[in-house]
Amino acid sequence: MKRIPIGISDFTEMINENYYYVDKSLFIKEIVEDGAKVILLPRPRRFGKTLNMSMLKIFYEKTKEDT
Repeated sequence: MKRIPIGISDFTEMINENYYYVDKSLFIKEIVEDGAKVILLPRPRRFGKTLNMSMLKIFYEKTKEDT
């Protein structure tokens, strides 16, 4: 049974441990297409800033499956 990821800010843990996740892959597209050197992501507390950064890190990291 899927659980709600309260307090989970690691993307890998959330996917591997079968938590609910709202797909934010269009967020990655926006970041890539923006082309800015610095991107400010103002969000209220508990609004997914760390989780978004974790998702971007996993997206850009090379893994054994990539090679």
